[in-house]
Amino acid sequence: MKTKALAIATTAIILFTSCEEKLPQQKELLPEQITNQPPPQEKTTSLYVIAASGLSLREYNNLNSQKLAVMPYGTKVEVVTLEANNTMNVRGVKGGMHQVLYNNKTGFAFSGYLSDLFPPEPGANPKMYIADLQNTHPTASITELVGGTASKPTSTETLLIPTTKWHEAYLIAQKLYGIPRDFALPEPKGRDVQKTSNPNMPIGALVSEQLVTRLDNTLVEIVYNYTTSNFKQYVSIGLQNGMMKIEQHYTLQQ
Repeated sequence: MKTKALAIATTAIILFTSCEEKLPQQKELLPEQITNQPPPQEKTTSLYVIAASGLSLREYNNLNSQKLAVMPYGTKVEVVTLEANNTMNVRGVKGGMHQVLYNNKTGFAFSGYLSDLFPPEPGANPKMYIADLQNTHPTASITELVGGTASKPTSTETLLIPTTKWHEAYLIAQKLYGIPRDFALPEPKGRDVQKTSNPNMPIGALVSEQLVTRLDNTLVEIVYNYTTSNFKQYVSIGLQNGMMKIEQHYTLQQ
């Protein structure tokens, strides 16, 4: 009887050991493997100041509160809180007040003059600007067409900018193609056709004027004409397929 009981016990031990060996082993991470795990990434939003004269950072979310600082044109700021609603209209530009961080100060700034498109420096090269912009906005493009005659060669540059905001396109056109700051951004409301001459005519200029076309108080096209005895230039701004199109036509008069 004792021999039989011993045999049963031995068989049970063998079965238990065999099952235990077949169980999956839990892999234990080494201390250095734990510390090298990448931390969770926090996504931040950054925008650029596109107001030519700079943008005020204010204490509260209204345009009358105390001014904490003036953020220069081209400054990249970190957004703390986005204002999704357009609660204000500043000279035809709609927006709200984003809460932003600038120079270790947290305040509020008008969103209409903050853009995810970095603005060009004055006199920037259009091709280089678009090439840089394509790093973050691949749909931006530039094409060039050369024509005319030997005595009157012509060139046309066409830029497509990934925005539908007129004021952003107008500012880019000003910086890239020299539209004088004497011309303000036209507001949507106004006459269907409006022509304005430069009050401070540049030396040597025969024509320096801006032509605005509207339909039902909506901007259709902005054209800047500039003519000297040596060349003619006109720059047009308009919407095309959900993007802003900036086109410069240049004719050299020899």
